Amino acid sequence: MDLVKRLVFIGGGHSHAIALRLWGQSPLKNVQLTLISDVTHTPYSGMLPGHIAGFYDFAETHIDLPSLARYSQAQFCLDKATNIDTKKCQVICHNSSPIPFDYLSIDIGSIPAVDNVIGAKEYAIPAKPVPIFREGWQEILKKAVSNPNNTLNIVIVGGGAGGVELALNMQSRLTKILNSSSNLNLSLIHRGKKLLPAHNNWVGQRLENIFKQRGIRLYLSTDVTAVQADRIICASGLVLPMDYTIWVTTASAPSWIKASGLLTDEQGFILVNNYLQSLSHPHIFAVGDIATIPDYPRPKAGVFAVRQGKPLFDNLVRILQNQPLKPYFPQKNYLSLIGTGDQKAIASRGGFGWQSPLLWLWKDRIDRAFMRQFEQK
Repeated sequence: MDLVKRLVFIGGGHSHAIALRLWGQSPLKNVQLTLISDVTHTPYSGMLPGHIAGFYDFAETHIDLPSLARYSQAQFCLDKATNIDTKKCQVICHNSSPIPFDYLSIDIGSIPAVDNVIGAKEYAIPAKPVPIFREGWQEILKKAVSNPNNTLNIVIVGGGAGGVELALNMQSRLTKILNSSSNLNLSLIHRGKKLLPAHNNWVGQRLENIFKQRGIRLYLSTDVTAVQADRIICASGLVLPMDYTIWVTTASAPSWIKASGLLTDEQGFILVNNYLQSLSHPHIFAVGDIATIPDYPRPKAGVFAVRQGKPLFDNLVRILQNQPLKPYFPQKNYLSLIGTGDQKAIASRGGFGWQSPLLWLWKDRIDRAFMRQFEQK
Protein backbone atom coordinates (compact mmCIF):
# COMPACT_ATOMS: atom_id res chain seq x y z
CA MET A 1 0.00 0.00 0.00
CA ASP A 2 1.38 3.39 -1.04
CA LEU A 3 2.00 5.94 1.70
CA VAL A 4 -0.05 9.12 1.52
CA LYS A 5 2.10 12.19 0.83
CA ARG A 6 1.11 15.50 2.36
CA LEU A 7 1.25 18.57 0.13
CA VAL A 8 0.48 21.91 1.78
CA PHE A 9 -0.09 25.28 0.12
CA ILE A 10 0.35 28.48 2.15
CA GLY A 11 -1.54 31.37 0.55
CA GLY A 12 -4.08 31.72 -2.22
CA GLY A 13 -2.06 33.85 -4.64
CA HIS A 14 -2.33 33.72 -8.42
CA SER A 15 0.15 30.84 -8.86
CA HIS A 16 -1.55 28.70 -6.24
CA ALA A 17 -5.01 29.42 -7.64
CA ILE A 18 -3.90 28.19 -11.07
CA ALA A 19 -2.10 25.15 -9.60
CA LEU A 20 -5.21 24.22 -7.58
CA ARG A 21 -7.42 24.46 -10.66
CA LEU A 22 -5.03 22.20 -12.59
CA TRP A 23 -4.91 19.81 -9.65
CA GLY A 24 -8.70 19.57 -9.68
CA GLN A 25 -8.52 18.59 -13.36
CA SER A 26 -5.81 15.94 -12.80
CA PRO A 27 -5.58 14.96 -9.11
CA LEU A 28 -2.91 12.51 -7.95
CA LYS A 29 -3.83 9.51 -5.87
CA ASN A 30 -2.33 9.08 -2.40
CA VAL A 31 -1.74 12.81 -1.98
CA GLN A 32 -3.40 14.77 0.82
CA LEU A 33 -3.67 18.40 -0.27
CA THR A 34 -4.21 21.27 2.18
CA LEU A 35 -4.64 24.99 1.48
CA ILE A 36 -3.91 27.43 4.31
CA SER A 37 -5.18 30.99 3.84
CA ASP A 38 -6.14 33.77 6.22
CA VAL A 39 -8.85 34.92 3.78
CA THR A 40 -11.69 33.10 2.04
CA HIS A 41 -11.52 35.26 -1.10
CA THR A 42 -8.28 36.24 -2.78
CA PRO A 43 -8.14 39.30 -5.08
CA TYR A 44 -6.99 39.24 -8.68
CA SER A 45 -4.53 42.12 -8.90
CA GLY A 46 -5.27 42.83 -12.56
CA MET A 47 -8.84 43.86 -11.76
CA LEU A 48 -8.32 45.52 -8.38
CA PRO A 49 -7.87 49.07 -9.74
CA GLY A 50 -11.08 48.62 -11.78
CA HIS A 51 -12.81 47.46 -8.59
CA ILE A 52 -11.63 50.66 -6.86
CA ALA A 53 -13.05 52.71 -9.75
CA GLY A 54 -16.39 50.90 -9.42
CA PHE A 55 -16.21 49.04 -12.74
CA TYR A 56 -16.23 45.59 -11.06
CA ASP A 57 -17.87 44.28 -7.92
CA PHE A 58 -16.26 42.12 -5.22
CA ALA A 59 -17.30 38.77 -6.71
CA GLU A 60 -15.96 39.68 -10.15
CA THR A 61 -12.51 40.47 -8.76
CA HIS A 62 -12.02 37.80 -6.07
CA ILE A 63 -11.43 34.05 -6.25
CA ASP A 64 -13.52 31.94 -3.86
CA LEU A 65 -10.84 29.83 -2.17
CA PRO A 66 -13.07 27.35 -0.25
CA SER A 67 -14.87 26.61 -3.53
CA LEU A 68 -11.56 26.19 -5.35
CA ALA A 69 -10.30 23.92 -2.56
CA ARG A 70 -13.38 21.70 -2.89
CA TYR A 71 -12.84 21.48 -6.65
CA SER A 72 -9.21 20.43 -6.13
CA GLN A 73 -10.18 18.00 -3.30
CA ALA A 74 -8.05 20.00 -0.86
CA GLN A 75 -8.70 20.61 2.81
CA PHE A 76 -9.19 24.32 3.43
CA CYS A 77 -7.72 25.80 6.61
CA LEU A 78 -8.83 29.38 7.34
CA ASP A 79 -5.88 30.56 9.39
CA LYS A 80 -2.73 32.67 9.23
CA ALA A 81 0.61 30.91 8.88
CA THR A 82 3.13 32.45 11.28
CA ASN A 83 6.16 30.15 10.99
CA ILE A 84 7.55 27.00 9.41
CA ASP A 85 9.26 24.37 11.51
CA THR A 86 11.62 23.10 8.82
CA LYS A 87 13.05 20.35 11.04
CA LYS A 88 9.69 18.83 11.93
CA CYS A 89 8.18 19.76 8.53
CA GLN A 90 5.24 21.59 10.07
CA VAL A 91 3.45 24.85 9.31
CA ILE A 92 2.76 26.83 12.49
CA CYS A 93 -0.51 28.76 12.37
CA HIS A 94 -2.08 31.42 14.56
CA ASN A 95 -5.02 29.32 15.76
CA SER A 96 -4.74 25.79 14.34
CA SER A 97 -2.54 22.94 15.48
CA PRO A 98 0.72 22.55 13.52
CA ILE A 99 0.05 21.22 10.02
CA PRO A 100 2.55 18.57 8.86
CA PHE A 101 3.83 18.38 5.30
CA ASP A 102 6.08 16.34 3.06
CA TYR A 103 6.10 19.07 0.43
CA LEU A 104 5.22 22.71 0.89
CA SER A 105 4.51 25.60 -1.48
CA ILE A 106 4.38 29.27 -0.45
CA ASP A 107 2.50 31.98 -2.37
CA ILE A 108 1.67 34.78 0.06
CA GLY A 109 2.59 37.84 -1.99
CA SER A 110 4.41 40.87 -0.61
CA ILE A 111 3.57 43.90 1.50
CA PRO A 112 4.77 47.53 1.31
CA ALA A 113 7.67 48.32 3.61
CA VAL A 114 6.28 50.47 6.45
CA ASP A 115 8.92 50.07 9.16
CA ASN A 116 11.45 52.51 7.67
CA VAL A 117 9.31 55.67 8.00
CA ILE A 118 8.14 57.04 11.35
CA GLY A 119 4.37 56.71 11.78
CA ALA A 120 3.71 54.82 8.53
CA LYS A 121 2.76 51.62 10.35
CA GLU A 122 0.40 53.50 12.67
CA TYR A 123 -1.26 55.98 10.31
CA ALA A 124 -0.95 54.79 6.70
CA ILE A 125 -3.23 52.34 4.92
CA PRO A 126 -1.03 49.73 3.17
CA ALA A 127 -2.03 48.74 -0.37
CA LYS A 128 -1.40 45.13 0.68
CA PRO A 129 -2.68 42.88 2.13
CA VAL A 130 -5.68 43.79 -0.04
CA PRO A 131 -8.34 43.02 2.62
CA ILE A 132 -6.77 45.65 4.90
CA PHE A 133 -6.63 48.13 2.04
CA ARG A 134 -10.28 47.42 1.14
CA GLU A 135 -11.32 48.18 4.73
CA GLY A 136 -9.58 51.54 4.49
CA TRP A 137 -11.06 52.22 1.06
CA GLN A 138 -14.58 51.44 2.29
CA GLU A 139 -14.04 53.95 5.11
CA ILE A 140 -12.94 56.59 2.59
CA LEU A 141 -15.99 55.93 0.41
CA LYS A 142 -18.30 56.13 3.42
CA LYS A 143 -16.80 59.48 4.43
CA ALA A 144 -17.18 60.83 0.88
CA VAL A 145 -20.81 59.70 0.65
CA SER A 146 -21.66 61.10 4.11
CA ASN A 147 -19.96 64.47 3.52
CA PRO A 148 -19.94 65.18 -0.24
CA ASN A 149 -19.51 68.92 0.35
CA ASN A 150 -16.43 68.55 2.56
CA THR A 151 -12.81 68.58 1.39
CA LEU A 152 -11.13 65.17 1.35
CA ASN A 153 -7.31 65.08 1.55
CA ILE A 154 -5.66 61.85 0.39
CA VAL A 155 -1.94 61.25 -0.08
CA ILE A 156 -0.56 58.23 -1.94
CA VAL A 157 3.08 57.35 -1.30
CA GLY A 158 4.76 55.42 -4.10
CA GLY A 159 5.00 56.10 -7.83
CA GLY A 160 5.24 52.61 -9.28
CA ALA A 161 2.44 50.98 -11.26
CA GLY A 162 0.45 50.17 -8.09
CA GLY A 163 0.49 53.72 -6.73
CA VAL A 164 -0.27 55.29 -10.10
CA GLU A 165 -3.22 52.99 -10.85
CA LEU A 166 -4.65 53.51 -7.37
CA ALA A 167 -4.37 57.30 -7.73
CA LEU A 168 -6.15 57.39 -11.09
CA ASN A 169 -8.89 54.93 -10.14
CA MET A 170 -9.53 56.47 -6.71
CA GLN A 171 -9.80 59.90 -8.33
CA SER A 172 -12.26 58.55 -10.89
CA ARG A 173 -14.52 57.06 -8.21
CA LEU A 174 -14.38 59.87 -5.67
CA THR A 175 -15.08 62.71 -8.12
CA LYS A 176 -18.35 60.97 -8.98
CA ILE A 177 -19.34 60.97 -5.29
CA LEU A 178 -18.19 64.41 -4.14
CA ASN A 179 -20.33 67.38 -5.18
CA SER A 180 -17.33 69.15 -6.69
CA SER A 181 -14.03 67.82 -8.02
CA SER A 182 -12.36 70.67 -6.10
CA ASN A 183 -13.40 68.91 -2.87
CA LEU A 184 -10.81 66.22 -3.58
CA ASN A 185 -7.19 67.01 -2.80
CA LEU A 186 -5.34 63.94 -4.09
CA SER A 187 -1.54 63.92 -4.04
CA LEU A 188 1.09 61.34 -4.97
CA ILE A 189 4.59 61.45 -3.51
CA HIS A 190 7.40 59.53 -5.19
CA ARG A 191 11.06 59.47 -4.26
CA GLY A 192 12.12 58.84 -7.88
CA LYS A 193 12.59 61.39 -10.64
CA LYS A 194 9.77 59.96 -12.77
CA LEU A 195 6.67 57.83 -12.46
CA LEU A 196 6.94 54.12 -13.26
CA PRO A 197 10.76 54.10 -13.37
CA ALA A 198 10.77 50.50 -14.63
CA HIS A 199 8.92 51.57 -17.80
CA ASN A 200 9.92 53.66 -20.81
CA ASN A 201 10.01 57.46 -20.69
CA TRP A 202 6.89 57.92 -22.85
CA VAL A 203 4.74 56.00 -20.36
CA GLY A 204 5.99 58.03 -17.38
CA GLN A 205 5.54 61.33 -19.21
CA ARG A 206 2.07 60.39 -20.45
CA LEU A 207 0.99 59.56 -16.91
CA GLU A 208 2.40 62.84 -15.60
CA ASN A 209 0.27 64.67 -18.17
CA ILE A 210 -2.83 62.70 -17.14
CA PHE A 211 -2.16 63.61 -13.51
CA LYS A 212 -2.04 67.29 -14.43
CA GLN A 213 -5.24 67.06 -16.48
CA ARG A 214 -7.08 65.45 -13.57
CA GLY A 215 -5.74 67.75 -10.89
CA ILE A 216 -3.72 65.11 -9.04
CA ARG A 217 -0.77 66.82 -7.36
CA LEU A 218 2.52 65.08 -8.08
CA TYR A 219 5.66 65.42 -5.95
CA LEU A 220 8.67 63.72 -7.53
CA SER A 221 12.16 63.33 -6.01
CA THR A 222 10.50 63.65 -2.61
CA ASP A 223 11.21 61.48 0.44
CA VAL A 224 8.61 61.02 3.18
CA THR A 225 10.25 61.16 6.60
CA ALA A 226 7.20 60.90 8.87
CA VAL A 227 3.48 60.17 8.80
CA GLN A 228 1.33 61.75 11.50
CA ALA A 229 -2.38 61.48 12.21
CA ASP A 230 -3.24 64.47 10.03
CA ARG A 231 -0.18 65.26 7.93
CA ILE A 232 2.73 63.94 5.87
CA ILE A 233 6.21 65.36 6.50
CA CYS A 234 8.90 65.22 3.80
CA ALA A 235 12.68 65.67 3.86
CA SER A 236 12.37 68.75 1.61
CA GLY A 237 10.29 70.54 4.25
CA LEU A 238 7.04 69.87 2.41
CA VAL A 239 4.13 69.23 4.76
CA LEU A 240 0.84 67.95 3.32
CA PRO A 241 -2.39 67.84 5.33
CA MET A 242 -4.16 64.52 4.94
CA ASP A 243 -7.20 62.60 6.08
CA TYR A 244 -5.88 59.32 4.65
CA THR A 245 -2.48 58.08 3.49
CA ILE A 246 -2.17 55.11 1.13
CA TRP A 247 1.19 53.32 1.29
CA VAL A 248 2.35 51.73 -2.00
CA THR A 249 6.12 51.71 -1.60
CA THR A 250 8.82 49.08 -2.19
CA ALA A 251 7.69 45.49 -1.68
CA SER A 252 8.86 43.63 1.42
CA ALA A 253 8.40 40.15 2.85
CA PRO A 254 6.86 39.11 6.20
CA SER A 255 9.59 38.70 8.83
CA TRP A 256 8.54 35.15 9.74
CA ILE A 257 9.77 33.81 6.40
CA LYS A 258 13.41 34.54 7.19
CA ALA A 259 12.91 33.56 10.83
CA SER A 260 11.81 30.10 9.63
CA GLY A 261 15.34 29.43 8.42
CA LEU A 262 14.64 29.56 4.70
CA LEU A 263 17.40 31.13 2.64
CA THR A 264 16.29 34.64 1.61
CA ASP A 265 17.67 37.71 -0.11
CA GLU A 266 18.34 40.96 1.76
CA GLN A 267 14.67 41.97 1.51
CA GLY A 268 13.50 38.68 3.05
CA PHE A 269 12.17 37.07 -0.14
CA ILE A 270 12.68 33.32 -0.52
CA LEU A 271 15.53 32.44 -2.87
CA VAL A 272 14.47 29.71 -5.31
CA ASN A 273 16.04 27.91 -8.24
CA ASN A 274 14.58 27.58 -11.73
CA TYR A 275 12.47 24.64 -10.53
CA LEU A 276 10.85 27.07 -8.02
CA GLN A 277 12.39 25.16 -5.08
CA SER A 278 13.91 26.86 -2.06
CA LEU A 279 17.70 26.96 -2.40
CA SER A 280 18.03 25.80 1.20
CA HIS A 281 15.06 23.39 1.45
CA PRO A 282 14.30 21.65 -1.87
CA HIS A 283 11.07 20.10 -0.56
CA ILE A 284 9.70 23.64 -0.16
CA PHE A 285 8.58 25.64 -3.20
CA ALA A 286 7.86 29.38 -3.45
CA VAL A 287 6.20 31.44 -6.19
CA GLY A 288 4.86 34.91 -6.90
CA ASP A 289 6.09 38.02 -5.11
CA ILE A 290 7.45 36.09 -2.13
CA ALA A 291 10.02 34.30 -4.32
CA THR A 292 13.16 35.54 -6.06
CA ILE A 293 15.19 33.65 -8.67
CA PRO A 294 18.72 35.04 -8.12
CA ASP A 295 19.91 34.60 -11.72
CA TYR A 296 16.69 36.08 -13.15
CA PRO A 297 15.74 39.16 -11.10
CA ARG A 298 12.32 40.48 -12.11
CA PRO A 299 9.89 43.09 -10.74
CA LYS A 300 7.32 41.95 -8.19
CA ALA A 301 4.47 41.88 -10.71
CA GLY A 302 1.36 39.75 -11.08
CA VAL A 303 2.27 38.73 -14.62
CA PHE A 304 5.08 36.52 -13.28
CA ALA A 305 2.86 34.93 -10.64
CA VAL A 306 0.32 34.00 -13.31
CA ARG A 307 3.04 32.52 -15.52
CA GLN A 308 4.43 30.43 -12.65
CA GLY A 309 1.16 28.62 -11.93
CA LYS A 310 1.52 25.80 -14.46
CA PRO A 311 5.30 25.25 -13.97
CA LEU A 312 4.63 24.99 -10.22
CA PHE A 313 1.86 22.44 -10.75
CA ASP A 314 4.00 20.41 -13.17
CA ASN A 315 6.98 20.29 -10.81
CA LEU A 316 4.88 19.41 -7.77
CA VAL A 317 3.40 16.50 -9.70
CA ARG A 318 6.87 15.47 -10.86
CA ILE A 319 8.47 15.59 -7.40
CA LEU A 320 5.55 13.63 -5.92
CA GLN A 321 6.10 10.97 -8.60
CA ASN A 322 9.90 10.98 -8.21
CA GLN A 323 10.39 12.35 -11.71
CA PRO A 324 12.99 14.94 -12.81
CA LEU A 325 11.78 18.52 -12.57
CA LYS A 326 11.49 20.98 -15.46
CA PRO A 327 13.13 24.42 -15.27
CA TYR A 328 11.11 27.63 -15.48
CA PHE A 329 12.63 30.74 -17.07
CA PRO A 330 10.78 34.06 -16.58
CA GLN A 331 10.45 36.21 -19.67
CA LYS A 332 12.61 39.33 -19.79
CA ASN A 333 10.12 41.63 -21.51
CA TYR A 334 6.44 41.64 -20.68
CA LEU A 335 3.36 43.65 -21.55
CA SER A 336 1.86 45.90 -18.89
CA LEU A 337 -1.68 47.24 -19.28
CA ILE A 338 -2.22 50.16 -16.91
CA GLY A 339 -5.83 51.15 -16.31
CA THR A 340 -6.27 54.93 -16.04
CA GLY A 341 -9.68 54.92 -14.31
CA ASP A 342 -11.62 56.24 -17.30
CA GLN A 343 -12.08 52.95 -19.17
CA LYS A 344 -8.89 53.58 -21.10
CA ALA A 345 -5.54 51.88 -20.62
CA ILE A 346 -1.88 52.42 -21.39
CA ALA A 347 0.15 49.58 -22.88
CA SER A 348 3.84 49.39 -22.01
CA ARG A 349 6.39 46.88 -23.27
CA GLY A 350 10.07 47.70 -23.59
CA GLY A 351 10.30 50.98 -25.52
CA PHE A 352 6.70 50.77 -26.76
CA GLY A 353 3.80 52.77 -25.28
CA TRP A 354 0.22 53.44 -26.39
CA GLN A 355 -3.03 54.68 -24.82
CA SER A 356 -6.51 53.83 -26.10
CA PRO A 357 -10.03 52.80 -25.04
CA LEU A 358 -9.41 49.70 -27.19
CA LEU A 359 -6.65 48.69 -24.79
CA TRP A 360 -9.11 48.88 -21.90
CA LEU A 361 -11.52 46.60 -23.77
CA TRP A 362 -8.66 44.19 -24.44
CA LYS A 363 -7.51 44.30 -20.80
CA ASP A 364 -11.10 43.76 -19.63
CA ARG A 365 -11.41 40.72 -21.89
CA ILE A 366 -8.10 39.24 -20.66
CA ASP A 367 -9.00 39.81 -17.00
CA ARG A 368 -12.50 38.36 -17.28
CA ALA A 369 -11.12 35.31 -19.10
CA PHE A 370 -8.60 34.79 -16.27
CA MET A 371 -11.33 34.90 -13.62
CA ARG A 372 -13.70 32.70 -15.62
CA GLN A 373 -11.39 29.70 -15.23
CA PHE A 374 -12.17 29.68 -11.49
CA GLU A 375 -15.94 29.53 -11.88
CA GLN A 376 -16.70 26.04 -10.58
CA LYS A 377 -19.32 24.23 -12.59
